[in-house]
Amino acid sequence: MTTASASDAPALTAQAARRRRALAGAAVLLALLVLAILLSLAFGARDVSWAEIVAALRRPPETLGEAAVAARIPRTALALLAGAALGLAGAAMQGLTRNPLADPGILGTNAGAALAVVIGLAWFGMESATPQIWVAILGAGVAAAGVYTIASLGIGGATPLKLALAGAALSAAMASFTTAVILPRGDIGGLVQGWMIGGVGGATWPQILPVLPFLAVGLLTALLSARKLNLLALGEDAAQSLGENVVLARIMVAGSAIVLSGATTALCGPIGFVGLVVPHACRLLFGVDYRLILPFAAISGASLLLLADVAGRLIARPAEVDAGIVTAFIGAPVFIWIVRRRRVAAL
Repeated sequence: MTTASASDAPALTAQAARRRRALAGAAVLLALLVLAILLSLAFGARDVSWAEIVAALRRPPETLGEAAVAARIPRTALALLAGAALGLAGAAMQGLTRNPLADPGILGTNAGAALAVVIGLAWFGMESATPQIWVAILGAGVAAAGVYTIASLGIGGATPLKLALAGAALSAAMASFTTAVILPRGDIGGLVQGWMIGGVGGATWPQILPVLPFLAVGLLTALLSARKLNLLALGEDAAQSLGENVVLARIMVAGSAIVLSGATTALCGPIGFVGLVVPHACRLLFGVDYRLILPFAAISGASLLLLADVAGRLIARPAEVDAGIVTAFIGAPVFIWIVRRRRVAAL
């Protein structure tokens, strides 16, 4: 009895240490999210005081500062939702493909969703939000299937580098086709070109509300797939031996990632690298358990996009730099670092 207890002590100590680290990391991430929300409300073309922020949250705006805060509230909400969706989609994609390079931008789902929305606008006059969201999700799904099919050809199957190369090639092709669709349409060209950069500026509640059911379904489905991703990480044979339906698990995870990235792109445009950077940071903090990675990827993604939007407002005041450009500056070096690592073959 004493021997068993002594042999279990190191494992219990390590488990307690992991739990303490997870709790500390969660506290830091939640504090960062609160700070990012406050900064998003406080800074822009016009700075406001904390008293004006509190007043704007409690009553209809009465001063210019309070009106500025009221205008930033839907923008902050959109950045929070979009960042959480992209971070969660990236974590799900990386877990599903066991590919450290997986990201809605790199694997082409953002480009596919953007192309589908532009075609709907230019060729079918699709102006209402809900049809655009459905079309974006369809485009994201077709692009993801195309990238995986191309990467699966040849020896070795869909390796991480082949997926990244196939995603880059297909994204470039779809971006060129998107430009070809936009050029003859001067009536929508200016609006679409600004949207293609990716950002959350000009958000309003009527724009946000239609996408909420899609994001809710995607977020819930992704979070419920944490156990499935943990089993898939052991390999298909091991997952099947533990009673997991591998095909159903893959469909569930892929579907959640496609819905999240497609719906977000329909509203914000293609914002890249959030889904690449965030899961790696969460993996460094919390290990490889997707029960921790997925929820904290959502929190971290929201914080990253909020801070990127704030930085974009401050860099060129009174003008703005779209959040999609800021995340590209952050994510591109991280992408190069991941590619250069020797352990890029699989997670």
